[in-house]
Parts: sequence; structure tokens; C-alpha cells
Amino acid sequence: MEAWRCMRRGYGRCVVGRGRYPMFSHHPKSLGRDWTTPWENLQRCCWNRHISSCMRWPGHYSRAPYPYFSSRHFSLNWRPPCLFESRTQFQYSNWRPDNLSQTSLIHLSSYIMNSEGDEPSSKRRKHQGMIKRNWEYICNHKKEKTKILGDENVDPQCEDNENKFDFSVMSYNILSQDLLEDNSHLYRHCRRPVLHWSFRFPNILKEIKHFDADVLCLQEVQEDHYGTEIRPSLESLGYHCEYKMRTGRKPDGCAICFKHSKFSLLSVNPVEFFRPDIPLLDRDNIGLVLLLQPKIPCATSPAICVANTHLLYNPRRGDIKLTQLAMLLAEISSVAHQKDGSFCPIVMCGDFNSVPGSPLYSFIKEGKLNYEGLAIGKVSGQEQSSRGQRILSIPIWPPNLGISQNCVYEVQQVPKVEKTDKDPTQTQLEKTEVLETAEKLSSNLQHHFSLSSVYSHFFPDTGIPEVTTCHSRSAITVDYIFYSAEKEDVARHPGAEVALGGGLKLLARLSLLTEQDLWTVNGLPNENNSSDHLPLLAKFRLEL
Repeated sequence: MEAWRCMRRGYGRCVVGRGRYPMFSHHPKSLGRDWTTPWENLQRCCWNRHISSCMRWPGHYSRAPYPYFSSRHFSLNWRPPCLFESRTQFQYSNWRPDNLSQTSLIHLSSYIMNSEGDEPSSKRRKHQGMIKRNWEYICNHKKEKTKILGDENVDPQCEDNENKFDFSVMSYNILSQDLLEDNSHLYRHCRRPVLHWSFRFPNILKEIKHFDADVLCLQEVQEDHYGTEIRPSLESLGYHCEYKMRTGRKPDGCAICFKHSKFSLLSVNPVEFFRPDIPLLDRDNIGLVLLLQPKIPCATSPAICVANTHLLYNPRRGDIKLTQLAMLLAEISSVAHQKDGSFCPIVMCGDFNSVPGSPLYSFIKEGKLNYEGLAIGKVSGQEQSSRGQRILSIPIWPPNLGISQNCVYEVQQVPKVEKTDKDPTQTQLEKTEVLETAEKLSSNLQHHFSLSSVYSHFFPDTGIPEVTTCHSRSAITVDYIFYSAEKEDVARHPGAEVALGGGLKLLARLSLLTEQDLWTVNGLPNENNSSDHLPLLAKFRLEL
């Protein structure tokens, strides 16, 4: 009987034989919130084993609820006579499964943790309901007539015309199922059924359909689910999908999907942050950059560059995060560069694994960063203490990466060879070496874009932080939508009329929530929100 709670991905692990074997011939049938499986299947696997000899679910509870058995022939649920107690063995009192009929069902009941290692009681609320998120209008002008996602009554004058192009963007980390199961300690507050992909995906798809964004930037998109479910479902909704899987043996990646009716595809540019010849870049994160052409009849418009990424999580490796960001910015610079030397409008989305106000965040918004003396654990703002941390080296990445401190690709120029007595070739090489050495000693990073954040990250009335992700360990902001704008952060001034010369105008955003708001519905994921991240959503206007 030891295999009854060793179930994970349809397999059990036996203590005695330590072998891995299929536990059930088919997936357990779902009855409401609980799981059932024919008793005879378990009987074949472990007829003569004691429940007390069972290994616990790997990576799950420190103790698990015992099963109770029900039968179609019993009017009441029959239970073994004793409960599990902490640090004691199950006293089965000569109990044997012979008392059950062959048609009985083993019932794995839903369970709420209450052990010492659980979350505080304030985070174990049993409230069930939907969290409410409102649209925040940024531009005052005729906001009652502005076409916002979800509005039913739309003024025809607000539709796209030859002078403007409105579009919406969603950024959403949908939580890869494999990563969820590999990090199950982050979801101890959740009931088991809400963590199943078969439950989660319909909820995620429902959110996407409801918000109906023109561009989707998705992170943690599991490759097998993308091919069998995610891509077909989105294509049926009118999206064209592009996907880049993480390198190595990682199971997930990033996707950018856009409406056929709004854009045509000009180019697809994947970015792999792993470089086998550079020891610093030994992680498998990626980025994806698309160049999209708005479909506007009788008008010409600039293309729009859309980038999506998921940077390294490790809070102590800020050097890797900054280098990955520089690689993404270099690709954006190459893709968005126009013939006149300017850049087309840019929207950069993703999970940046950095908090607002951190050096990495400030670098994106301000376009510059002096990292001299900066501890690597302070780059993303996730580490509270810098004790024992080394300082960022100058430069952060080696010259053979081919990216300058201005976050653009370096053009490798070969000196011209001229046959003279003074051998000027040697002189030119020496000058090049001197310039490179000077740049290596610089601790200043720069980029050429004027980027603002869609969100202000704090509620203006209370100063309470907004959060984009919430699980058993933390509730913080790590997800962002950045966009081309004037240097002023227009997102900090809701209702202000701002003219963005050559950039994008932010019309509206879907409000974020506080940590307290999320714990009133038992955090994330829950019955209605099936990722540990909230979707970010913004509506932009491109003036033509």
C-alpha cells in the first residue's frame, strides 16, 4: 500500500525495491476536487505493503493526509482506524485491505497544510472568489469614448484611421507545468487540483480570450504544451505565433503572438543568451524580437519592434542578468534601427527577475548605469544583504561577446594594409588596442532608447507596492511592459495629457494588485487565476 501517495506524473516509487514503475494503467478520474482510481489497480501494485512503509511525495508535503476508501456499495466513507501523527508511524492495528470489495475506489482527498513549515495563517485564507482589476485611463482626452479592451460601447470615431493606430499588448508568464512540479515548495498554499495543467490551461486561455490583446508576449511556455494545445488554440483565435525554446534541456521558452488582422510579420529574431565560449554566459535563457508592420489602409506607418524575454532568476548573479539584458538590447537596436538613423517604436515585455528601483530596472528606464563598486547580488534588488558578495568586474562581459558598453553590436573592422617603410598597419593595430583597453576600463553602461514602464509600481494614494507575482515565498514585481516614450515616466501621472514625439502614447493599463489583495483569494495560482504571475495589459496609440 505504500504507493498510494507516491503519485507524480502517473508514477510511484517503491521504498523496498527503489524502482520506478507506472502506478496506474490510466490517469485517475476526477470527481469534483478529488481524485479517484480503481482499487484493483493499487491492489496489483502493492497488495502486501504497509501504508507506513511509503515514501512521501517528493518535493511536496512534509506529511500527507492518509487516504480514505469509499465504495459504491457503502453508504458511508470507511476510514482506517488511526490517523497519521507527526513523527509517528501509522498504527494499522492488523488492518488489511481484504475488508474492501474489488469495486471500491481509493479516494485521495484534497488537503490544506497545517504543519509547522506552512505559511502564516494570514496566507492560508480559504476565501474563494475572483480578484477584480480595473482599467486605468492614462490620457484624459475623451476617455469615455476611447476604445478599451472589454468595452462594449465604442465610438466609431475611435477606430483606427489614417492618423493613428491603436493596439494592445499583454505580457504573461503562464507558469510552465514542469517548473511548477519541480518547484512545488512554492505552491504549498494551493489545493492540488488547481495545479494540474488540465485545470490551468482552460483558465489561462479564458483570460487570453477575454482580454483579446492584439499582441501576446508569453513566458514559461512549455514546448510540448505549445505544440499540442497553446499554439492551435491561439491560432483558432486569429493569432500568428512565433516561439523560441530555451537552450540546453530546458522545457520552456518564450512566445510572441499577434493578430493577423492588425499586423504583418517583417522579421523574426531569436536571441540565445548561452555562449559556449564565454564562461559567464552558461545559462539557457533566451529572448525573442519581432518586427511587425501595422495594417493600416491608405497610410504608411513605421514598423513596431516587439521584444520578449525571461531573464535569469538567480538573485546573486546580477552580472549574468545585466549581460543578458545587454544582448537583448543589442538585438533590439539592430532590428529597430531605421534608415534615417532613428529607431522605430519599441515595446519590450517579459519577466526580468528584477524589482522596481533596482540598478537593472533603473538602467532600462534611464538608459545609463555606472556599476563601479556594485555587488552582483544588488543588481536585481532581490537580495537583502550584500555580505560576502563579490563586486561586478569591469567590464562585466569579455570583448569577444561582440557587444559594446553602449549595448550595440560591435562592427569588427579589419585595418587596411599599406606597404610602406613605417608599416602603418602596425600603428593602426596599436591604436585599436588602446581604444579597446580604454573601453574595457569604463564602468558605464548605456543604451539609446527612451523607455518608460507602463506601470508605476506603487499605488499613488497609499504608496503600497503593486505586485505581479505571488507564491508561498514572496509577492513582488518582476514583470514589466516597457515602451518607447519621452523621458518622463507618463505612467506615474494617470490622467495627464502627454505628447510623445515619435513614440507611443499609453492610453490605458489593467490595474495591478497588492499582496494583501491576492491573499484574499489564497494567493496565486488559485481557482480562477492559474499562474503565479498576473497578466500585464496595456493599450497604446501610434500617432502617424
